[in-house]
Amino acid sequence: MFSRLREDIACILERDPAARSSWEVLTCYPGLHALVWHRAAHACWRRGWLWLGRFLSHLGRMLTGIEIHPGATIGRRVFIDHGMGVVIGETAEIGDDCTIYQGVTLGGTSLTKGAKRHPTLGRGVIVGANAQVLGGFTVGDGARIGSGAVVVKPVPAGATAVGNPARIIEADVDARREAAAAKMGFSAYGVTQGDDPIAQAMKGLIDNAAAHEHQIALLWQAIEKLGSRTRELPADACVPQDAHTTETFDAERLNRLVK
Repeated sequence: MFSRLREDIACILERDPAARSSWEVLTCYPGLHALVWHRAAHACWRRGWLWLGRFLSHLGRMLTGIEIHPGATIGRRVFIDHGMGVVIGETAEIGDDCTIYQGVTLGGTSLTKGAKRHPTLGRGVIVGANAQVLGGFTVGDGARIGSGAVVVKPVPAGATAVGNPARIIEADVDARREAAAAKMGFSAYGVTQGDDPIAQAMKGLIDNAAAHEHQIALLWQAIEKLGSRTRELPADACVPQDAHTTETFDAERLNRLVK
């Protein structure tokens, strides 16, 4: 028991730069308190003392704002940061060294009793604030779930899930896409790898369209100059009336819309 507690305190000191001392972590971190309550509730649940397990879980929820069903299985060195509003369901399984932020739900979508209704998190998974992971699937080791993501399907090991509904960004696929995008003059994920890929792709398309309009405007200007040098034709004879020789595409405004 005390060795687990020391592990928990050490992992919080390692992962949270705001933590200044073991005593502060022990007395002021609700995520740690919720795990201590859960271990007592889970022990009762495994012994068949179901009501007592639920009652201890309820007390832990009242004191910490974190609801963990006594049937949930939680590994070692799990860090629940801030923690308010976290909900972890009965059949959820959380691997070692996971980090879970406030507002996260590890919930179920099935009403079948006794079935695996809640997700399984592998080792070292990070779940961002207010993310919803719903269903009896597995999130692979080292995966990351972005803040506010709604995940309803498995996430491969090492991948990132972002958006609603969540889209999966796999590390090797992402690297190949970056290389291909670089050849076309823009980076689809140039800001951070954790950004919404749809928004980043839209930004790339907007920048590409702006570059095309610039080139077209230059071409029409060149044609206009050539026409003005031709004696047989008036200056604007070679340029259609609806041709745009000046740029009107506001790429910056459109980029702001998809930020």
